[in-house]
Amino acid sequence: MDNLKFQQSLTKEGIKMSFLGYSIKELETKLHNKEISATELVDIAFKRIAEVEDKVQAFITLDEENARAKAQELDQQAQESHKLFAMPMAIKDNIAIKGMPLTCASNILRDFKDPLYNATVVDKLNAEKAINIGKVNLDEFAMGSSTESSAYLKTRNPWNLDHVPGGSSGGSAAAVAAGEVCGIVGMKPTYGLVSRHGLVAMASSLDQIGPMTLTVEDNARVLEVIAGHDPLDATSANQNIPAYTEVLKEDIKGLKIAVPEEFFGQGLDPEVKEAVMNAVQMFELIGAKC
Repeated sequence: MDNLKFQQSLTKEGIKMSFLGYSIKELETKLHNKEISATELVDIAFKRIAEVEDKVQAFITLDEENARAKAQELDQQAQESHKLFAMPMAIKDNIAIKGMPLTCASNILRDFKDPLYNATVVDKLNAEKAINIGKVNLDEFAMGSSTESSAYLKTRNPWNLDHVPGGSSGGSAAAVAAGEVCGIVGMKPTYGLVSRHGLVAMASSLDQIGPMTLTVEDNARVLEVIAGHDPLDATSANQNIPAYTEVLKEDIKGLKIAVPEEFFGQGLDPEVKEAVMNAVQMFELIGAKC
């Protein structure tokens, strides 16, 4: 499949079954109205993975059996108020999940099949009834910025297969951008806001765990779930977690946004610079100060 045909298959009109264009809120409404089931959401995820994964190469490990079993279980339960009920998710493969391999995209950990415990963020996602689809690719031990140093896969950018998806979370970004799971807005939380317990550290003074989603509202919802103090992480901040989704109702007039000059130096792709500056101008138009 060439780039043009592949990109066309990624559009909402070009496919019948994927998460492209659907926010968590929209899928939640469909579940509530019985227009779709948890089992069907998992079916959509694995169908999409079968369609595009040979080109995107986002996943190191799939967990289809457990995902389908959990979906069937959730279909027998009331949706109630769980923030991520039946939402398919993928976890970066440097975060521990009990019963699943933890490779960090390195041959050193190729035979590490089970860390025997869940990372705190995984427990929090499970508590809100999200469904794990699998573990996604990254730069080896998260040391890189293109996901080309993985010992397992060379993940590609779904919107241009000749380009990299960035890193170290390239597998995460590519999986959501390709509609294999729900996503893409990336969030790097303030250090200490989200527990790092269960994360294989690249550098403890730098590591943070954050969500990648389709919309800002989705991102706020997931951050509400995974943020918070954790006694198992000595760097975890002991502070109240606000309702981030409620704050989104406010405008951004007067908000200060920092744009580091050093990020615009030699080697930056002109298209990337243009896209970032367009975003900066849009923020200024709606009241922010950059």
